[in-house]
Amino acid sequence: MATALIVYASLTGNTEEIADIVADQLEGLGVEVEVKECTQVEPDDFLKYDINIIATYTYGTDGDLPDEFMDFYEDMEDVDFTGKIAGVVGSGDTFYEYYCKAVDDFEAQFKKVGATIGAENVKIDLNAEEEDIANLQKFSNSIVEAFKKK
Repeated sequence: MATALIVYASLTGNTEEIADIVADQLEGLGVEVEVKECTQVEPDDFLKYDINIIATYTYGTDGDLPDEFMDFYEDMEDVDFTGKIAGVVGSGDTFYEYYCKAVDDFEAQFKKVGATIGAENVKIDLNAEEEDIANLQKFSNSIVEAFKKK
């Protein structure tokens, strides 16, 4: 059975909800999933799992990473993710110029450290609506398929 770790940061609860939706969908696909808040884990914890997922929000007008995710993001550079399947989902607010920039930043960081991106990232405006849940299901299906092809 495939295993997945979803690491998230959530200020308003929206991103935690997104992480839980992905976890439920992956479990429905037969994946054993753990969901952990970003201050409770280290990047090398990902190495114990087949599928690595970040769920993040984007903060402020400049599209910043959440403060609580900064150390984790920087520490990812010290871990070799070669052979790992990864993906990123997150929430933001379309009001801001840099909508969901933290999602793109984490995807770039995963690529930089050798991970294979297994699904197109999903960006959600504030909280997950019906269409977003369908996109998260596509994300979940794609990432599991990427793992199976590995």
